Amino acid sequence: MNKQQKAQIISELVELINSTDKIYLADCSTIGGIDTNLIRRQCFEKKVKMKVAKNTLIEKAIEQSNKKDVLSGVIPHLKGETAIFFAYEAPNAPAKIIKEFKSKCNGKPLLKAAYVEETIYVGDESVETLAQLKSKNELIAEIIGLLQSPIRRVISALENKKGEENAA
Repeated sequence: MNKQQKAQIISELVELINSTDKIYLADCSTIGGIDTNLIRRQCFEKKVKMKVAKNTLIEKAIEQSNKKDVLSGVIPHLKGETAIFFAYEAPNAPAKIIKEFKSKCNGKPLLKAAYVEETIYVGDESVETLAQLKSKNELIAEIIGLLQSPIRRVISALENKKGEENAA
């Protein structure tokens, strides 16, 4: 790989890093070609981009990105083969993909580190926590539902009371 190709990869990674606040680093070594294609297909369906690059190129991309200060915590985990996942909608989509394929691929992929909405998660034990994260839209919908619940009960009680008065 020549310098121009490396610069192009770094540039692409910088653009991807700057475009989201949901970045996962995973060890996908020993996963066969068929399973890798299945992972890529899942990523496409869940609007997640997956890239595999040399650790030195990923490190240089992090250092050139707008997020170099917050992502400096993931640099020590760039060892061995690294796949980098970029999520754009659901913050837990890469974690769900990793979790799903662990059982199919002899315990791989392993989560090395993740940066999700200003928080860094380290280690494979974080996959379960990350898989349960909700998106902002899901949280907003949940809060609206909680706020509407008491109002619905009051309206329902008033309607029942009104129905009882009309029956009498």
